[in-house]
Amino acid sequence: MAKSKNNSTTKKLSYISVPSQIINSLSSSSLQSLLVSPKKSSRSKSSSCLSWLSNYRTPKFWVFFLFLFGMIGILKLGFNLDRLVPYSPYPCSTTQLHDLVSNWYLKSHMGFTSHGENSHQVEVLGESQPLISSGVLQSEVGVEPDSGKVGEEADGSEFWKQPDGLGYRPCLDLTTEYKRASEGIVKDRTKYLIVVVSGGMNQQRNQIVDAVVIARILGAALVVPIFQVNVIWGDESEFSDIFDLKHFKEVLADDVRIVSALPSTHIMTRPVEEKRTPLHASPNWIRSHYHKRIKREGVLLLRGLDSRLSKDLPSDLQKLRCKVAFHALRFAPPILGIGTKLAERMHNKGPYLALHLRMEKDVWVRTGCLPGLSPKYDEIIYNERIRRPELLTGRSNMTYHERKLAGLCPLNAVEVTRLLKALGAPKSARIYWAGGQPFGGKEALLPLIKEFPHFYNKEDLALPGELEPFANRASVMAAIDYIVSENSDVFMPSHGGNMGHVMQGHRAYAGHKKYITPDKRHMLPYFLNSSLPEAEFNRIIKELHRDSLGQPDLRSSRVGKDVTKYPVPECMCNETNTHSYM
Repeated sequence: MAKSKNNSTTKKLSYISVPSQIINSLSSSSLQSLLVSPKKSSRSKSSSCLSWLSNYRTPKFWVFFLFLFGMIGILKLGFNLDRLVPYSPYPCSTTQLHDLVSNWYLKSHMGFTSHGENSHQVEVLGESQPLISSGVLQSEVGVEPDSGKVGEEADGSEFWKQPDGLGYRPCLDLTTEYKRASEGIVKDRTKYLIVVVSGGMNQQRNQIVDAVVIARILGAALVVPIFQVNVIWGDESEFSDIFDLKHFKEVLADDVRIVSALPSTHIMTRPVEEKRTPLHASPNWIRSHYHKRIKREGVLLLRGLDSRLSKDLPSDLQKLRCKVAFHALRFAPPILGIGTKLAERMHNKGPYLALHLRMEKDVWVRTGCLPGLSPKYDEIIYNERIRRPELLTGRSNMTYHERKLAGLCPLNAVEVTRLLKALGAPKSARIYWAGGQPFGGKEALLPLIKEFPHFYNKEDLALPGELEPFANRASVMAAIDYIVSENSDVFMPSHGGNMGHVMQGHRAYAGHKKYITPDKRHMLPYFLNSSLPEAEFNRIIKELHRDSLGQPDLRSSRVGKDVTKYPVPECMCNETNTHSYM
C-alpha cells in the first residue's frame, strides 16, 4: 500500500509540472521539427500524423493546440494593430487628407457654413482654440503634405528665403531749414485745411498721406480727414474707427498740427472748396493757387486728392510722406489687436504666404478682362461692361486678348497656382488670402485649394464672434487683411492696385521682406505653351522673377513713381551713409 501511495504522489507531482515541460518540449523539439526539419517520406509523415492523432486526448496535445491558436491570433492582431490605436498620428493617407481639406474648404471658406458647436480645435499660441466647423483639424494632427520629401524642393526653404536688403534701413533726416520752419507752422492758428477722402482703405491711406503734405506746404493745420461714405460698400467708418488718432497726432506733432475739429474762431467760416486740383500738382502750384485763398478765408476744403499731388517732391516732403505712411498711420487698437492675432495664428505652424487676390466682379469689369471660369461667367462680365462702360478703366480700345497679352489682367486661380509652383512654393505652404469674395465663389478658387490645401482667410482664422464688431465695414476688413499681409513671410498680389503698391513700400521699409511681383506680360506666352515641359517652364519662370522678389529698387530709376512704393533712396539709407532712424 505504501508503494501504491508513493506512485500516486509521483503522478500528481508529474501532472502539475506538465505545462513547463510541454513548453520546453515544444520550443526545443516539436516546433523545431515542424519548421526546420528535413522533409520526410510520405510514410513517415503519415505515421507521424497518426501518432499525433492518437495522442489527441493527452493534455500535451491540447496545450500545444491552444498555444498555436494563440500565436496565430497575436500575429493577426499585429497586422491590424493600427485600428486599435485611438489617437493615431496618421488617420488617413496624404491623398485622403488633401481630399478632406478640399471638401472642408468648399463647405466653409466661401461662407457656406458658420462657426458651430462642433467646431474643431486649433493650437494657437500654445492654447487650443476653436477654429471652424470642418472635416479635419486645422492642425491636421501633425500631418503635413509632402512630409516624406526631402531637400529644398520639398520643404520650400528656397521659396521662403528673404532677399538681400543691401543694408538699407529707414532714415528720415530732415534739413535744418525744414526743422526751422516747423516751429512756426505747428504754432499757426489762422489757417485750416479740410480734406474729404474717398475709395477703399488703401486709397484713403494714400490721400491722407498727401493731405498731410499739402497742409505742410500751405503751413496750415490739418483737420482730421473726413471719410466719404463708400457708395459701393456702404461703409460709414470714420478716421478714428480705422486709425489710431492719438498716435497720428503725436507722430506728426513736429511737422503739421492735427486738430479734431475747427476751432470756434473758424467754425462759422464758409470754407473755400476747390475741385479743380490737377493731377500731379507741384508744391509751387499748390502755393500759388491756394495759399492766398486759405490765408484770406482761413479754411480750405479739398476733395478727390487721389494722385493730385506730384510724386516728385523735394527731399524733406518725400520723407514726410514716408513718415505719415509708415509711422503715423497706425491702425486703431481693436483692428491692430485682431489683425495681430490672426497673423500669429498663421505663424503658429511656421512661415506663410499672403496672397492678395483681385478676383472680385468689379475688378474683372473695370480691367476689361474675363475670369475664364466658364462661358457663363465670362458672359456676365461682358454684359455688365456693355451696360456700364464708364466702369472700364483706361485703354478702352483694346480687346480682352490684347489686354491679357499686355499683362493688364489680374491672374486667375490657375495662373496663380502655376506661378507659385514654378517659384518653388511647397504643397505644404500655408497661404493667407486677402481680398473680397471672388466672382464665381468657390469654383474660382478650386485650382489653388487643390494644390495648396492650407488655404485660409480672416473668416477661417477668427474665433466665433471675433469679427462681429467689424461686420459690414469693408475698410476695417481691408485693414485686417493689411496687418496679416504685412506680417507674412512672403507677399504676392495677383494684380496691381493700391493694396499691392502700399504693401510693396511697407515691406521694403520693414527690411525688404520678400515681395513677389508677377511679371505677367513676359510670363504669359509660357503659360500658353502647353508643349513646354514642366521643368523647363519652372526654370524660365524663376529666371523671369529673379529680380522681382522684393530686392531694393531705387525710385531714382522710376521717376514719377510714389515714394511710399519705392522708399529707396529718399526714405532709406544703406550702411555707408550717415543716417538716423525713426
